[in-house]
Amino acid sequence: MRGWFALLIVLFASTEVQADWKAEWEKTVAAAKKEGRLNFYVGRYGTEPLLNEFRKEYPEIKIVSVNGTGNQLGSRILAEVRAGNVLADLYSGGANTNFNLLYKGKVLDSIKATLILPEILDESLWMDGAHSYGDPERKHIFVYIANPGGTSVYYHTAQLNPKEFKSYWDLLQPKWKGRVASQDPTSTGLGASIIFFYYNPELGPEFVKRLFGTMDVTYSRDRRQLTDWLAQGRFAYCLGCRDAQRAKDQGLPVDEIDAGDWKEGVSLTTGGGSMSLIKGAPHPNAAKVFTNWFLSRKGQTALQKHKDLYGEDAPNSRRIDIPKDDLPAESKLVKGRKYIDVSRPEWQDMTPIHKLIKEVIKQ
Repeated sequence: MRGWFALLIVLFASTEVQADWKAEWEKTVAAAKKEGRLNFYVGRYGTEPLLNEFRKEYPEIKIVSVNGTGNQLGSRILAEVRAGNVLADLYSGGANTNFNLLYKGKVLDSIKATLILPEILDESLWMDGAHSYGDPERKHIFVYIANPGGTSVYYHTAQLNPKEFKSYWDLLQPKWKGRVASQDPTSTGLGASIIFFYYNPELGPEFVKRLFGTMDVTYSRDRRQLTDWLAQGRFAYCLGCRDAQRAKDQGLPVDEIDAGDWKEGVSLTTGGGSMSLIKGAPHPNAAKVFTNWFLSRKGQTALQKHKDLYGEDAPNSRRIDIPKDDLPAESKLVKGRKYIDVSRPEWQDMTPIHKLIKEVIKQ
């Protein structure tokens, strides 16, 4: 009898918990429909096909996306908050922008507190059996993508043979001096690559010093301009020319170096896949509904399906309970390969890295 009694208690408790989350979810959805709008700031272009999946399910919530680079949107959100005119509900983009602009700017609320659905809260369904957060408090920046990182090194196919390279140190050969272009390394656009260089035990600060201090690098914050320079043959290689895929598709002589077998390994990057909730969001319930939909099996499956959102970097969701067969080879994790997860919260503070870079460039 005691065993049956104990089982009844467990079943009753389970039913009560289920009723609690369902009641909370229904209440949240009703409030979101009443708000009727969601302002979603996205550090990517081409998001509409993915967002249309949400619109089909929740047509009462008008979702408005604002696009731009992470640096542009992060700066815009900070300016709006400081002016007392909070417009953004959610931001999705690179963990670097999320941490160094929004988290350090103290404009984020707890996105962890918005999670309601049990299938999201069950951390066994996520990579490494845990949710990944890009902030030390583990509640403000939810990281939902784990892509094998590219080098972010693009090259002019007539000037450089990628087979010559077996290590990142090969990028520092004297013959490349003065033939290197780069995104401004103190902006957020090159953040994941710089973190990988700085914290990789086989590269470290010495590599960063030599790359930016001895190679006579030409800088720009305009990705299209950098790619145009590279395609014109003005440089042999470029760091962060992320418009290169467009140029390659047009038949121009540019491509990305594949560092999968380089001895220092490759980064495991968010690929622009981290999300945060803006403090004082004007549509908090709509933000809750979208966050739960987006991080659900349905939402993350849609994310992987709509590769147009991420171009050549088709996203590999950190959810492990959804199919991965349709992912392109470059987005799949390879067993036995060395990966360094650059979204670790203790690595997100770029202050010491930017200080070093500014010093070596000045010198």
